[in-house]
Amino acid sequence: MTQLGLLVRSLTVLGVILGAGSAFSSAETMEDALARAYQNSPKLNAQRAQVRSIDENVPQALSGYRPKVTLTGSAGYRYLDTLSKSSGSATTWVQTDYRDVPRSAALTVSQPIFNGNQTANKARAAETQVLAAREVLRSLEQSVLLSAVTAYMDYLRDLASLDVQKSNVRVLEQTATQAHDRFLLGEVTYTDVAQSEAQLAAGRSQERSAESQLATSKANFRRDIGDDPVKPAPGSPVDRFLPGSLSAATEIALVESPDIVGAIHDIDTNHLQVRINEGALLPTVALQASVQNSYESYEQLTRTYRSFGAAAAVQASVPIYQGGAEHALIRQSKELLAEQQLALERVRDGVRTTVAQRWGQLGATKAQVQSAQAQVSASEIALNGVRNEARAGQRTTLDFLNAQFALVNARISLVKAQHDRVIASYNVLSAIGRLSPRVLGLRTAIYDPSAHYLQVRNKWFGTKASGALNP
Repeated sequence: MTQLGLLVRSLTVLGVILGAGSAFSSAETMEDALARAYQNSPKLNAQRAQVRSIDENVPQALSGYRPKVTLTGSAGYRYLDTLSKSSGSATTWVQTDYRDVPRSAALTVSQPIFNGNQTANKARAAETQVLAAREVLRSLEQSVLLSAVTAYMDYLRDLASLDVQKSNVRVLEQTATQAHDRFLLGEVTYTDVAQSEAQLAAGRSQERSAESQLATSKANFRRDIGDDPVKPAPGSPVDRFLPGSLSAATEIALVESPDIVGAIHDIDTNHLQVRINEGALLPTVALQASVQNSYESYEQLTRTYRSFGAAAAVQASVPIYQGGAEHALIRQSKELLAEQQLALERVRDGVRTTVAQRWGQLGATKAQVQSAQAQVSASEIALNGVRNEARAGQRTTLDFLNAQFALVNARISLVKAQHDRVIASYNVLSAIGRLSPRVLGLRTAIYDPSAHYLQVRNKWFGTKASGALNP
């Protein structure tokens, strides 16, 4: 096979590796890899546990509405030795000892009636904390999926680059062999042989470098996706999920970005914290009821005494002055609220900037792919022309090697451009807050954080953790 034929065949293989229209019956797809990363990521599973722990803040806050019941009991032994003097004509000392076994039991119930609306505001604040935690989870989901996309495309890029370098070495080996044979026939000089061998050595070095890079990408693939790649199918951009313009993308991001939505929930939490602190200045009212039963047995008197009592009362407390701590706490919470409101504007500005940057990168990668494709086509034509001219004696071996080197570099540039093109589209999807398994249509169970929340919200008893809950 001719030198050009070997290179063309390698480029055809490369098109199969990165081509958008290839089909693999047993290959894993980008969606398969993302589904595995979504299910198996330790970071995601840890954050899901964190969200479930924050869910428990709600029943803790709601406990302020519920009664508190306390049962107390005591039992023991009591000994009393007394010495008394009788009054009268003759002084008489009388010693008496008593042995007693006292026992008692009491049941106390306390029911809050009004506490300055602190319980209501604490419950609402806990719910906003849950919502904010879900946005943190959603942001981490996007980060995990984006890392998985990058690892998947990096592996494809380096696999294709290694194939190009291997093909280049095969062509250079054939070129060096032909140069040596022609030198023996006196058609070329030893300089041509040396140039061919030098280019072959450089090609082998580049092949080893590509193998090393592929090994690194394979390790990153396992880290971010969970296992080694198995015949990865081509990755493709997700432009179908993107809006048609930068302004539309920005509008979506300002509504759906988890960073912005989470910051809004943080503001709500701080606003409710102000109300909770203000509630400390309001009166509190509670209903208390208790019953008590006591027994005392005196061995010396052979008597047993029993007493039973019950009481109920409404207690009201009005704070007058507590040293000013409550007032300082209210002022402090108001300043924190103002800080969160200003932070929201910074987050919005950051999201706008990120969307604009990634949108621009997406447009640049589209242009780069077109330019790289044109460069490859032109380099193929140039290589074919140089080859024919070399046969006619109008080009040297060095001219052919340079043309081949230019084609290899052009093809690798195309591989990188296609790689950047796919990742750029996912970056935009992440920037607008829509990089999720539901939008991508991943074939996997989608974690629903509300399932655990609904299970524990009104729970009165139980210490067993529910763990991960999926629909």
